[in-house]
Amino acid sequence: MKIKAKKSLGQNFLIDQNIINLITNSADIKQNDVLLEVGPGTGNLTEKILLKKPKKIIVVEKDKELVKKLYKKFDNKILIINDDILNINEEKLSKNKIIIFGNLPYNISTQILVKWIRLKNLNSVCKKFILMFQKEVADRILANTGEKQYGRLSILSCWKMNIKKIKEISPNSFYPSPKVRSTILLFEPKKSFFDLKNPKNLEYITGIFFNQKRKMVKKPLRKIFGNIKEISEKLKININERPQKLSPNMYFKICKEYENLLF
Repeated sequence: MKIKAKKSLGQNFLIDQNIINLITNSADIKQNDVLLEVGPGTGNLTEKILLKKPKKIIVVEKDKELVKKLYKKFDNKILIINDDILNINEEKLSKNKIIIFGNLPYNISTQILVKWIRLKNLNSVCKKFILMFQKEVADRILANTGEKQYGRLSILSCWKMNIKKIKEISPNSFYPSPKVRSTILLFEPKKSFFDLKNPKNLEYITGIFFNQKRKMVKKPLRKIFGNIKEISEKLKININERPQKLSPNMYFKICKEYENLLF
């Protein structure tokens, strides 16, 4: 008997064994690795991960009914946390770097990703992420400067992460089948990245620019800095460009200048 998915929790259970094998193999799991799986659902992926014999598996599942089934299926082979991933402090889960797996709920997938990007010591907390997103969201994460999908999420993601597309997935790989395609992405935290004091400042800056992405950049620059002549000359910004034409690195520099005003 199939478990009824809860629409309110954005549940679509991964059932395709070929995709489950692909995800497991993409992680290159070692025996001393600590793994965190977000939304294990019925435990299909968890089962495959166990075969790799990692040091420890932690799963975070919000659905109490699924938690009961996971206890019944795995007993004490894994650590089960019945909570929302948005409430979890990953820095306290393990002394080892963790590998994070997630068939993320479509309705909060970007919130979850941004939460991880905000981690102060991301590189020392997480080894890598193998995450599944709605294709449209994945396209925004992967988009390059000037492309139609390029925007806030592209800039925030590439600030601290190296990102690689693993595979696009058909709706038939899930139960129930979603109405959209999905994409598996591999994220690896960068060892060094542009030094900003607070990720929320980058979120604020990109929010102002991409709130009206068809306007020229002189309007958001004026909103942030007032007199834009000095800042545009210093950073060599063409104030008549559109926000999608500025590189991630330029947004990091703009954010740094904004932080200089604050501190």
